[in-house]
Amino acid sequence: MKVLVPIKRVIDYNVKVRVKADNSNVDLANVKMAINPFCEIAVEEAVRLKEAGIATEVIAVSIGDKSCQEQLRTALALGADRAIQIETDEKLDALNIAKLLQKIVEEEQPQLVILGKQSIDSDNNQTGQMLAALTGMPQGTFASVVKVEGDKVNVTREVDSGLQTVSLNLPAIVTTDLRLNEPRYASLPNIMKAKRKPLVVKPAADFGVDLSPRSKLIKVVPPATRKAGIIVDGVDTLIEKLRNEAKVIS
Repeated sequence: MKVLVPIKRVIDYNVKVRVKADNSNVDLANVKMAINPFCEIAVEEAVRLKEAGIATEVIAVSIGDKSCQEQLRTALALGADRAIQIETDEKLDALNIAKLLQKIVEEEQPQLVILGKQSIDSDNNQTGQMLAALTGMPQGTFASVVKVEGDKVNVTREVDSGLQTVSLNLPAIVTTDLRLNEPRYASLPNIMKAKRKPLVVKPAADFGVDLSPRSKLIKVVPPATRKAGIIVDGVDTLIEKLRNEAKVIS
């Protein structure tokens, strides 16, 4: 079984995001970048499948300029066997990303594609579903448990009413939720080994995909500053303020 894991380069979740002075976008100057946390969970799940003897090869793929090779090398250090960079300087919509990934799926013919359910920058939660539609593969989104049994994969999904388990015929697409696993840290020996693992660069233009944007970024603004809270002297005062000031109870 070959497993394909698309990953995205994002601002490290520990970093406080700054907005550019002209509100044109987020300021990325001198900012620490990392693998999107949900993508990291996807890499971990693929590596666990290989360690269990279910998967035979794990391939990481990322779309972007040369800087995304850093995150691909991290995926290799975490246990992926090889990596593919689709090189482009364009800022792509989810649909364009899905179309490029579709071309990689056609080339590699993986039995399982595991993606993070969403990225922490754009928060769209669209790429996995769009890729499933383009490839015609069944999908299991928001996975908290993934079990491969023969030619099927059983995916336990987190939904509003609780948990739902779907049985998908392989090849299939799975998107990961937070509770699927806890990603490992890359050890120093594996980081060194990752430098020798194959990383292939493929220009996005070679895939013949129209990368024209479908959406336009108008403005980016920071969230409103929250007012400081107050300490009340008792339950009666709290109820009074909730009723008369916050007006959340009657």
